[in-house]
Amino acid sequence: MSSNFKKMVAAAEAQDQPQRLLIMLAKSEIEEDDKEKGMSGTITPVICVDKTPDEITTFEDFVAEADSINSEWDMMFLAGLAGENNEMPTPEEADPILNKMVNDLMSGQDLSRYLVLDRNEDPVDIFSE
Repeated sequence: MSSNFKKMVAAAEAQDQPQRLLIMLAKSEIEEDDKEKGMSGTITPVICVDKTPDEITTFEDFVAEADSINSEWDMMFLAGLAGENNEMPTPEEADPILNKMVNDLMSGQDLSRYLVLDRNEDPVDIFSE
């Protein structure tokens, strides 16, 4: 079976226009609430990076690269940014979208537009109140 991360990269490669992958790594701090509520906590951005699909080999390689910069993360938020006229979006064009990802997370906005994975590459469901 193909991995969630690999599927995201493959989906970006399959688009009509070149795609830049936007990745925000974040750290969660989970607290157990009473039994009725379950668990709650906070998620804080740690690193943001943009990559072209051909700059990414495997999930494990990406994790090793990220950990060499900062290993204090346990969640990965992914999004794609489409180019125009067969031109790859530039890193400068990616910056405002990466900032939006951080702002969405910090202000409690809907995060359903992002693929969210944990360090084991398993999908993470995030519910805001």
